[in-house]
Amino acid sequence: MKGAMFFGRMAMANQWKRFAQRPEDVIELRRLCCVDETPKNTESFFIGRALRMLKKEWNGTVVVSYADKEYGHSGVIYRASNFTMTGEIMGARVIVYKDKPYHDKTIRAKYKGSLKPYALKLKDALSAGTAYYKETKGKYTYEYVLREKRVEESSLRTFIE
Repeated sequence: MKGAMFFGRMAMANQWKRFAQRPEDVIELRRLCCVDETPKNTESFFIGRALRMLKKEWNGTVVVSYADKEYGHSGVIYRASNFTMTGEIMGARVIVYKDKPYHDKTIRAKYKGSLKPYALKLKDALSAGTAYYKETKGKYTYEYVLREKRVEESSLRTFIE
């Protein structure tokens, strides 16, 4: 295997509203990786093939992806694949413990009404000073329109009148 890519529903609830009228019209390019030994432009070739397949097999209108500034990504591959940068998302607060970042919601994770063991461990680490909060750099938002976005019938009627 030389690479992998997967698409899925938007990771955050209601984020689809920024891009379309209906949640089923938006899909997120969630992960993409290729081994380092692949030829130049492999990633954009791979994305192009996937977009053509989505256009044939899926009835949605837009593909969204993010370039994470925290990891030095700027979206070069998305721009090379004809995505449009539509904005930036502010950074978020993460907990760093043993050089690994954890979402700040992690310390509130419960199971059957009690905090999960790793939530307790992180809370203890924060109290002891062996874990700390850090602001991330944020992300660039990219969008690729597969087909014209649908217009709600009521919006169309208002426009025509």
